[in-house]
Amino acid sequence: MGNPYGLVCIAMLAFAANSLLCRMALANTDIDPGLFTTIRLASGALCLALLVAFTARRSSKNTSPIAAIKQQASIAGALSLFIYAIAFSYAYISMSTGTGALLLFGAVQLTMISVGLLKGERFATFQWLGFLLAFAGLVILLLPGASAPPLFSALLMISAGIAWGFYSLLGKKSNAPLLLTAGNFLYATLLTLPLIVWLWVTDTWQWSNDGVLYALASGIVASGCGYAIWYKALPLIQSTTAATVQLSVPVIATLMGWAFLAEAISVQIMVASLMTLGGIWLVIKMRKA
Repeated sequence: MGNPYGLVCIAMLAFAANSLLCRMALANTDIDPGLFTTIRLASGALCLALLVAFTARRSSKNTSPIAAIKQQASIAGALSLFIYAIAFSYAYISMSTGTGALLLFGAVQLTMISVGLLKGERFATFQWLGFLLAFAGLVILLLPGASAPPLFSALLMISAGIAWGFYSLLGKKSNAPLLLTAGNFLYATLLTLPLIVWLWVTDTWQWSNDGVLYALASGIVASGCGYAIWYKALPLIQSTTAATVQLSVPVIATLMGWAFLAEAISVQIMVASLMTLGGIWLVIKMRKA
């Protein structure tokens, strides 16, 4: 099946590209965050549906791809995906690429770790140290300073991370992740329709050709293809490895923001990143198999 770590690297680049594309669209074009989210989810759903159809054709299955997608999708999963996507977009109106990715993935991992604790998972001393270190890193990121994001935007991104954490937990036991993701993207797209109607009725609709292109790239390439590659790589690597490599996304996103948007990399961001990512890494690595 090829080198799984090559697939992992591509997937991490795609995840980081989602942050970059969203920030580029909202910082450099006039597209509305709600419209960006709708296009991203709809194009991602279409891409994933085509991948499902192609996979079913290669495996000679007689089941209709649409029926299979609808069977796997869940309302809870779609709602979690919708909350993540909409909060993600509105948060990036006034937040740098790397800061947003750090808050997002920090909140995702801390949410999943916290759920494990509530379910009775026991932590070793070093795991508790890592958990507190990661939490302190996010607090430092939000302290007043030149690099601190606006509080409301930060809360939106943390909400996006919590929603994505629950979405990940809901799909953790799925035996058909591609079908599940395609169905949830489809249902999440439907959830954006009231928002689009509201934007149209209130005449706050903002359109931008470049913004639409960024949204399509985010939906088709970074989301649709990125998730498909990730799910292909997941069975080939250990779960702890899968959790750990995702910590590279904020670093990659920060470098992308610096390279493509000339975003500054401050000492505050560096310290917060080291504490948050290092703390989560410590929790994961010390977890008993």
